[in-house]
Amino acid sequence: MSLRPTVDFLLHDWLKVESLQSRERFADHSRETFDAVLDTCERIAREKYAPFNRLVDTQEPHFDGEKVILPQATHDAYKAYAESGMLSAAQDYEIGGMQLPYTVEAAANAFFAMASVSIGSGMLTSGNANLLMVHGTDLQKQVFAANEFNGRFSGTMCLSEPQAGSSLSDVTTRATPDGEGFEADPLGPRYRLKGNKMWISSGEHELSENIIHLVLAKIPGADGQLVPGVKGISLFIVPKKLLDTQGQLTGERNDVALAGLNHKCGWRGTTNTLLNFGEGKYPVRGGSGAASGAVGYLVGKPGEGLRCMFHMMNEARIGVGMAATMLGMAGYYASLDYAKNRPQGRPSGAGGKDASRPQVRIIEHADIKRMLLAQKAYSEGALALALYCARLVDELHTGAPEDADEARLLLEVLTPIVKSFPSEWCLEANSLAIQIHGGYGYTRDFPVEQYWRDNRLNMIHEGTHGIQAMDLLGRKVLMENGRGLQLLAERMLATAARAEGSWGPEAAALGAALKQVGQATQQAWDGAEPAQALANAVPYLQAFGHTVIAWIWLDVASSLEGNETPAAQGRRAACRYFFRYELPKIGAWLNVVSSRDPTCADLPEEAF
Repeated sequence: MSLRPTVDFLLHDWLKVESLQSRERFADHSRETFDAVLDTCERIAREKYAPFNRLVDTQEPHFDGEKVILPQATHDAYKAYAESGMLSAAQDYEIGGMQLPYTVEAAANAFFAMASVSIGSGMLTSGNANLLMVHGTDLQKQVFAANEFNGRFSGTMCLSEPQAGSSLSDVTTRATPDGEGFEADPLGPRYRLKGNKMWISSGEHELSENIIHLVLAKIPGADGQLVPGVKGISLFIVPKKLLDTQGQLTGERNDVALAGLNHKCGWRGTTNTLLNFGEGKYPVRGGSGAASGAVGYLVGKPGEGLRCMFHMMNEARIGVGMAATMLGMAGYYASLDYAKNRPQGRPSGAGGKDASRPQVRIIEHADIKRMLLAQKAYSEGALALALYCARLVDELHTGAPEDADEARLLLEVLTPIVKSFPSEWCLEANSLAIQIHGGYGYTRDFPVEQYWRDNRLNMIHEGTHGIQAMDLLGRKVLMENGRGLQLLAERMLATAARAEGSWGPEAAALGAALKQVGQATQQAWDGAEPAQALANAVPYLQAFGHTVIAWIWLDVASSLEGNETPAAQGRRAACRYFFRYELPKIGAWLNVVSSRDPTCADLPEEAF
């Protein structure tokens, strides 16, 4: 099956993306230019990514003592992606961009994620450059960001440390001023960094001329001590290879050394590294009084590093959600094809045990249809949500001030959902894809086991499930006196009102679910300490996510009025499935949230 008809439906029939052409930024675009971008990305994904998905899974990156070796297919895919212009698709014409709506860019990148998420595309590089376009100096944009957008350089984000993991307040990488006059360096105040960073995707490779690391570190105070907590964190550009103010390499290697490659369950085609900064393997010459360590250039102001980094982190979270979604979709298509062609068993009922009768294809069994419909409901619903959030990004950047502010708040509330829902439920979709294949699904003869392994990472990186849950219940639904949650509720109720005629029971169920979520939010915090309120944050996240996806499906289904194609029939069925099989689960989740159930929080470790 092809992804394209689904993408076209969501972009054009549901989101009406052509309406963006009326805005000055997108005035040069049309359905034809959008289709041309999608055609190009679909072709590159089909030719350079999909055929090599198993290859990069089995031929893992390895270090030969000097450099990291990746299969030639990965080099070819990176080159094709960079040459397509997708790294700078949404950027201004003046810096080589296409001024493409982010909605279309996100849809185009979906083809690469489905073809081989393990080869990867440009999520971190684009995110790195986008951060610098907001928080960097003019020269930092010119030297670093522009060369990432054109593919010469690639980018990373270096947050976690071996001893700290997700607890960024405990990072110990330190940055000290690089001698006298350190503030006068044209590329930014120049520091020397020492420390270790763990779980750095694409941290070492030979795919591009240079790797631009964005590194969180702390600047010691006057007493030489690091400031505790996240307020002491600053952000630095640390290039793998040093360069001049024209963006040309000087021939000198920065003191950033590969300490090891992590060997992973999935995403094996992407290098994941432990990096040592300033250990002395590649000592860098300094001026009078200069410190030793890796050279880094301050981004923004000291102590505001985490605020800057959230620009990239939030973008990456949406990207992770899209990756999880497309792995779910890939498993769905694979198991659907298998179910249509695999004969096994006889029909239930009279004569069903007559072995002389011909076998039926397994798609004729009700339980197989259940598992296929679940996969479709999870994956296509998640894709619709991801593109809806991408449309909010366009509204944020090009809408009228009031609309842009609403988009900002809606994105704040929905970002934990667009990351977490696919990473949990599209993983479940991959599990169902294996189940449909039976024993064959558990072997490497079919791709579904790899999809599951690749997808298992997505509940962990760019903020674990628990972190997303605490962010949602502890911050996002409360911020600005709950205005973001109120805006989301208004949109849900508007959808329910529009759908009431054709989808009465579902519209009523959505309204009831929204009421349950609102009550649970209030009861969780009513007179509670944060530890009590957040003890069941993950069930809250699950219930919230299911309510959001139910809304998305109802909105999609209500847009199908008069459409009687098989695809429309399938979408209506997915909507009914989600409301009848999935949405009722929220009651159990919200019960423990509302009652602040202490079963887990109060259990002493000895009881385990």
